[in-house]
Amino acid sequence: MGFAGHKDPSVHLRILELPDKHGFSFDTAQMPLNVVDAQFRSFGKEVVPVLVKKQIGVLGMKSMGDKNVLKAKVVTPLECLQYALSLPTCVVITGIDSMAILDQAFEAAKTYSSLSKADIEGILKKTVTVAADGKYDSSRPRPFLIRLRARPEWLGYAAQA
Repeated sequence: MGFAGHKDPSVHLRILELPDKHGFSFDTAQMPLNVVDAQFRSFGKEVVPVLVKKQIGVLGMKSMGDKNVLKAKVVTPLECLQYALSLPTCVVITGIDSMAILDQAFEAAKTYSSLSKADIEGILKKTVTVAADGKYDSSRPRPFLIRLRARPEWLGYAAQA
């Protein structure tokens, strides 16, 4: 049994508190894990470590943000997949609608483990600027991000200076 969400890692973290209070455990949790997510209230940075600690399977989705990440033209599909696969996931869910896309997924699966920490940091560095306003984050639409950045207390965050 598992759960999924798109908007903010704090929701996942709150959900993960409940089973401990009731003697229950989740098997999996699904969330967007991509190079844009890594830049703002990141599921990868905030939720994944908790899941690993609790031995809950990590299901990564939207590695290319419904292709929105690719519209920024700063990373390749292969880099998106390699980044997502470099996280401690059980699976990275990706749509495959042609043989070329299947071959791309195989290439990512064959090559992601050879990327160094510096390679991953280089991929992430490419997305810092384009991730700043949420334009390329399909999981958290821009109007939502603008409101959330203005009112972080809505999700339990302290106001940012």
